[in-house]
Amino acid sequence: MPTTASSTDPIQIRGACPHDCPDTCALLTTVENGVSTRVQGNPAHAQTGGVLCAKVSRYAERTHHAERILTPQRRVGPKGLGRFEPVGWDEALADIAARLGAIAARDPQAILPYSYAGTMGLVQGESMDRRFFHRLGASQLARTICSTAGGEGLHYTLGGKLGMKVEFFAESRLILVWGSNSIASNLHFWRYAQQAKRDGARLVCIDPRKTETADKCHEHLQLRPGTDAALALALMHELIVHGWLDHDYIAQHTLGWDQLRERALQWPPERAAAVCGIPVEQITRLARDYGTTRPAAIRLNYGMQRVRGGGNATRAIACLPALTGAWRQRAGGLLLSSSGHFPVQRALLQRPELLAGRAPRTLNMVTVGDDLLRPTSPAFGPQVEALVVYNSNPVAVAPDSGRVVRGFAREDLFTVVLDHFHTDTADYADYILPATTQLEHWDVHLSYGHTDVLLNRPAIAPVGQARSNAQIFRDLAARMGFTEPCFADSDEELCRQAYGEQVDFGALLDQGFAPLALPDAPFADGGFPTPSGQCEFYSARLAAQGHDPVPDHLPNHELPGRSSAYPLAMISPPARNFLNSTFVNVQSLRDIEGRPLLEIHPADAQARGIADGAVVRVFNDRGSHRCHAVVSERARPGVVHGLGIWWRKLGLDGTNVNELTGQALTDLGAGPTFYDCAVEVEVAPATA
Repeated sequence: MPTTASSTDPIQIRGACPHDCPDTCALLTTVENGVSTRVQGNPAHAQTGGVLCAKVSRYAERTHHAERILTPQRRVGPKGLGRFEPVGWDEALADIAARLGAIAARDPQAILPYSYAGTMGLVQGESMDRRFFHRLGASQLARTICSTAGGEGLHYTLGGKLGMKVEFFAESRLILVWGSNSIASNLHFWRYAQQAKRDGARLVCIDPRKTETADKCHEHLQLRPGTDAALALALMHELIVHGWLDHDYIAQHTLGWDQLRERALQWPPERAAAVCGIPVEQITRLARDYGTTRPAAIRLNYGMQRVRGGGNATRAIACLPALTGAWRQRAGGLLLSSSGHFPVQRALLQRPELLAGRAPRTLNMVTVGDDLLRPTSPAFGPQVEALVVYNSNPVAVAPDSGRVVRGFAREDLFTVVLDHFHTDTADYADYILPATTQLEHWDVHLSYGHTDVLLNRPAIAPVGQARSNAQIFRDLAARMGFTEPCFADSDEELCRQAYGEQVDFGALLDQGFAPLALPDAPFADGGFPTPSGQCEFYSARLAAQGHDPVPDHLPNHELPGRSSAYPLAMISPPARNFLNSTFVNVQSLRDIEGRPLLEIHPADAQARGIADGAVVRVFNDRGSHRCHAVVSERARPGVVHGLGIWWRKLGLDGTNVNELTGQALTDLGAGPTFYDCAVEVEVAPATA
């Protein structure tokens, strides 16, 4: 059976959305004369239901974009200006291999891979690349830039990234949409929430921003950024004092109830209301509803954990369903991520044995701005001399981007970028290698929003001279003389290895998807995959690491008002029509977004003489960013929203919102604190 379409008659090829979204949709790509003409949702996949977001429905436009990089390119001008000349694959690979080989001969830890979720695929995202860098002995990368605080919070409480099945939200009677603009970033969950709402369920949104999702819920708790744990503890306080508890579930299936009870009783609603900046009545009403409604479910998302106390906040919220016994019903419980349910054979894909006993250092991708500027030292190790970037655009997306740019601008830093377009990061490359899009390669996927495995078949042949990520690392391995048999595995073979016998690959070939066999209510009878087998309110593992073993509220690193110079809190939620920095160069989507924006409450705007649409300067000690103001009550007083992530080169002054964000880390998981950022805003001075 051919894997790509070449017939003159239109045909449809089954695939999977590769993007960093919980929905992981099943795709159908229509192909005519070898060209993809339409990408739509596969109606045979229940989770997708034939519906795609506006972004991915334009995926054919992205694949056949006029600015697509179609040949290898070599830099001919100063770094950052984006001047390149075409070069053949053989010449590019030979030079890259030679330069990496020379650095590795001195110390392979001077080479750093940098990648994240530009594709969520297990093959193009985390297989042959990992084999290559393991064999090389390069520095390892802590891939922390999105979700590690929340993931660690779940790990130490529930035992992993696990939760209720998303489809059963449709049966819930109360849904807390916590830290999620689901209409924009979790569309298929929102279908289930709307079904529940039509059937009489109450929907409550908890978010610092009055999002499009908040508009559609019955109530919105517009708390201050970074105060979610305080709210969760106050809810516990009310559950305790009013007896809205499932004592039997607590006794049988939890650990550390006495310690959590003591902590929660320190958080009466009045105290939490003062910290969160919301009325006491909203807390007491929500506690009553949560404590007395069955089934009640929480859809948590990752925005709330991008602050100093993000791990503790996730832990506190994850304790709530066990207190009320919500896990007993399939439409009760919590979902942040379902990715821990998937039996991925990562060791087989990544081959850590290729390290051959070596233990390279690990650098955190959040601190790349500092790390690229660090000299060699005993504590740090060798200076980073080479950087290989793929599935990421760190110059745009990493925090404290002024320092990131200075690091990438080093003339002595050899940088290779695998990408589809001339992103902000690609402008600093020495070589750009053209990568395939999802319509042009094999891949296999898990999901963090549902529990189906998806297969992606290539729908068309690679455009121009593009090669898949896995093929590029396979070619580099050959150039560097790596002869281990695992470097010969094809992309399709890697797809088969990802799950082995644990998932029916025949079903994936036939349907494009295969549901995991899981219980409807995973923790109805306990059975948490923690060391104790219980939901751990008290974590001995955290205590052994010197952390507080019981969840608590940790104030932000940068509390607004702590410095009179920077009295405003800033969060940087995604623009609705972009996905991180992906799709920014799709003109039809950029036309909808218009321009980089800062939402500011009318009271804050009036105090600063800022009119709607005015050009403003947002600034702190790290940098300054100009954009246009939107005076709106989507922002609460004292908080502004820098909607991102625009490419820097498309900003008014070559910056984006990450000029302002910092490199401080979260309490658990060493994650980023993008939403823990104090700023000031003023009308931008007139430019000459």
